[in-house]
Amino acid sequence: MARFPYLNKEDVAPEHRAHMRDINLTRVLFYNPELARVSNEHAMYIRNRSKLDPRLREMAIIQVGYCGRSPYEYSHHVKIGMDFGVSEADIRAIADETAGRPTTLEPLAKTVLKAARELANEIKLSDETFAVLKQHLATPILLELFDAICSYCGTVRLLAALQIDVEDDYKIYLEKFPLPKV
Repeated sequence: MARFPYLNKEDVAPEHRAHMRDINLTRVLFYNPELARVSNEHAMYIRNRSKLDPRLREMAIIQVGYCGRSPYEYSHHVKIGMDFGVSEADIRAIADETAGRPTTLEPLAKTVLKAARELANEIKLSDETFAVLKQHLATPILLELFDAICSYCGTVRLLAALQIDVEDDYKIYLEKFPLPKV
């Protein structure tokens, strides 16, 4: 159960209602409307304005949620990822790559997932991983990849601190693509 009650649109000032998304994280963040709006603007930049391939972006974010065992982040981005071209095979490959099992993912996708795992688990990026990414991605795109990964590492921690619950509409993704047991 979340550490703060979830707000509804009628609980916030009228000037903020249009910016409030109907997801549990937003419904808590709107206790501080300015923070909620900035957080949402950044997330929407990553999702809609980034030049990074959307499939790779979402796979990296799903990997972060998987590493953090964050049911909320993982389930939301499995759904979002599927909307942006992530296949069921890609989602299963994330679990396999994490466990060190072979996959048929292309080399760039494998390296993007490795970068997400390193930053999520080790809080550093190896020179080897950086070098491979730098060969394939222009600097502005590489910065967007790192920003997405690091931002969602923070989001996973924020979700844990606030104990945000997964909405019923997203639980089906956890059933179909379960997180690893602790």
